[in-house]
This record gives sequence, structure tokens and C-alpha cells, in this order.
Amino acid sequence: MADRPLPDTSTAERSTETRSPVAWLLLVPVVLVLWPPLFNKITPELFGIPFFYWYQLAVIPIGVVCTTIVYRATTRRGGRS
Repeated sequence: MADRPLPDTSTAERSTETRSPVAWLLLVPVVLVLWPPLFNKITPELFGIPFFYWYQLAVIPIGVVCTTIVYRATTRRGGRS
């Protein structure tokens, strides 16, 4: 019978050690968009645009900022992880 190589456990250990509590920030834009009572209204208006629409547009830069923070906090210096 042929010998099978043992699975590499160092990658499993490495993936768990790189987990960061900062990654929870990625849930912020998801919750902001998926919780309708938060944005299901017309007022206040911004430049004549109802709240529903400008809120959805405002979540985009919030998501970019959260993603950037998580990326910079979880990558290693001197290269990509």
C-alpha cells in the first residue's frame, strides 16, 4: 500500500492565529444595509433626496473604510499574508 503524506497542520494553525477581532468590523456595513427599520423612512432629506436613497449611498464609503481598516490590521508588514 502506498504511503500517503500527512496533512500539513501548520496551515490550519496559521489560519487560526491570523484571526483578529478587528474582522468584526466587516459586519458593520452588512448590518446597516440589512436592517430595514434603520433606513425605511423618507425624512430627513439631503439636498432634496429622501433619506432612504442617501443612506444607501452613505453606506458605501462606510463599507470601504471598514474593509480598509480590517485589511491593514490583518496583513503583515513587509508583504501580503
